[in-house]
Amino acid sequence: MASTQARRMGIFLALALVMAVTRIHLSLLRHEVWDASWGVFFLAGFWLRGQARWALPLLLLEAFVVDYVVISGQGIDFFAHYCVSPGYWFLAPAYAALWLGGSWLAKRQQGIGLATLALAVPALLVSEAACYLISNGSFYWLSGSVPAPRSLGAWLANLGDWYLPFLGTTAAYVALGAVVHVLAVQLSRTLQHGGQTQH
Repeated sequence: MASTQARRMGIFLALALVMAVTRIHLSLLRHEVWDASWGVFFLAGFWLRGQARWALPLLLLEAFVVDYVVISGQGIDFFAHYCVSPGYWFLAPAYAALWLGGSWLAKRQQGIGLATLALAVPALLVSEAACYLISNGSFYWLSGSVPAPRSLGAWLANLGDWYLPFLGTTAAYVALGAVVHVLAVQLSRTLQHGGQTQH
């Protein structure tokens, strides 16, 4: 979507800031701020399609650094934390699935309208489900935090317990991003039209 390097960098920095602020679980007005990471990766894939060689690795690195700072800041050895297991490293392909969903949508979107919305819903649902299966499955099956014995039935029950909250949070951030996108497009058109009428 971005047409210039400066605009791409602005979008990247804005998304990185949102992820950093929300990933550290800051409290705002006594309410927990939801982690925007999943929504950020989907929106980054949409807005920064074609920039995966640098933007995706940097966002993945940022997620790791924030986790490291937060966990270490609590006086806990990062690699001894229950979330940091062999399954933790599967967050990279999980987040990449969200990026691919956003990128797929960007390639096929038809401007602002119902046609794009009709593509956005399945793109988000499929990529979010892939992300969830990878992240949840790797944690369940590979971490030592889930007590044995593990079973397919117990994993499926665990999937059901957490799926809707993750989907709801991701969808909320993507919807917010969509509103920002629509407003930015409308503002750009207005400024462009105003510039043309002055000549």
